Amino acid sequence: MTFAALARAPDRRRTEAWLLALVVPITVFGYVCTGLSMTGRLPSGLAVFTAVMLSVAWLPHLVLRRFADRADPLILPLTTLLTGLGLVLLSRLDITYAATPRLKIPQAAPGQLMWTGIGVAVCIGVLILLRDHRRLQRYLYLTMAVALVMLMAPAFFPGDTFGAKRWIFLGPLSLQPGEFVKIAIAVFFAGYLTVNRNALALTGRRVLGVQLPPGRQLGPIFTIWAVSLLVLVFERDLGTSLIFFGVFVIMLYVATERTSWVLCGLLLAVVGAGTVGSLEPHVHGRVTAWLDPMFAFTKEGEKAGASQQLGEALFSFGSGGITGTGLGQGRPEIVGFAGNSDFILTTVGEELGLAGVMVVVMLYALLAQRGLRVGLTSRDPFGKLLAVGLSSALVLQVFVVSGGVTGLIPLTGKALPFLAKGGSSLVANWVMVGLLLRISDTAQRRREPVGPRPRT
Repeated sequence: MTFAALARAPDRRRTEAWLLALVVPITVFGYVCTGLSMTGRLPSGLAVFTAVMLSVAWLPHLVLRRFADRADPLILPLTTLLTGLGLVLLSRLDITYAATPRLKIPQAAPGQLMWTGIGVAVCIGVLILLRDHRRLQRYLYLTMAVALVMLMAPAFFPGDTFGAKRWIFLGPLSLQPGEFVKIAIAVFFAGYLTVNRNALALTGRRVLGVQLPPGRQLGPIFTIWAVSLLVLVFERDLGTSLIFFGVFVIMLYVATERTSWVLCGLLLAVVGAGTVGSLEPHVHGRVTAWLDPMFAFTKEGEKAGASQQLGEALFSFGSGGITGTGLGQGRPEIVGFAGNSDFILTTVGEELGLAGVMVVVMLYALLAQRGLRVGLTSRDPFGKLLAVGLSSALVLQVFVVSGGVTGLIPLTGKALPFLAKGGSSLVANWVMVGLLLRISDTAQRRREPVGPRPRT
């Protein structure tokens, strides 16, 4: 894009272009600094990394100028910056893994580069093919049926190394369906609540100052609660269960503005998590390690199957201090597979310190805020609830991941969006970004007058 074309671009796209022009050098600079710090020379993949970052930034931007020129100008730069930071961290970890063969951890950055390209291509496809997000309402029950099949499918496959069943395997390929289920359930809940929100909001009895939902309307929340418990019992996937149920309760509150739904949801979540946590061995081991992180380093902890990563992560955060040790100067490999899981946040905490963790959290917070703002500005109920649902799924996933690795809640094993290795997670999150951009464009077009402004 030339400077003359940039000057003629709409204000939103011009703002987006300047931000992207800032994001790309930041990520490339981080990649260069990592290579110089760890090897003393420029990284060999600098040209490929730069080309990927330019493609990630500018291809969606050009598509937005053509197909969604009124979309939110901050969503794409924030997503690009988080994606680039994830590639920098994975490249930094790959250098250590290559220098330490005994760890037997394969390189993650090359695969993540490939999945980044696929995710961006899918996002572009969403923007081009889905010209009106309301078309998704036509396929609500089909969407939910597919989501339930994908949600239950991992129960029929072997669990991963640490006990949870999150993957389905198709020959050499593997897929984590829970990452796509969160999008499908947001679409279904948005459509369901658009149709039934009056019945859910205007009926019920008041008890002790709280208006309780009517008995017949409690059916959906009990159904979702039961499904989330089945996921927790048969797949031992605490993270997906929390996100699945949490998104529904948040969207239900936004649709009805009734606190009673939140109270019912919290009560059911506490009862369900407490019951399963005390009876299911894998989940019970996660809770035990959370209550006593040092328990995992004892012989009793090894017998109980408690994970040592939480204790190691806490030491890693502590050694980082306020400003960190510097990129490439820490020991994140001690947390065995940091780049392949939620523990990539410990690399940020150790090498970029508390300041770096706060920057990452603020980036997520800004991205979620822009998504919620899209919901506030949208005039159609379906788009409003869908934007809130997608933003809530992002917030909940960041919460369960960051809360788990910092000891706030038990570990869940979910991937940190855009940062941790994972093709399914990366593609699904870019689909969410594409949907938010499409909803924001539609919402802004309805707010702005069509044609020239009348003279006064």
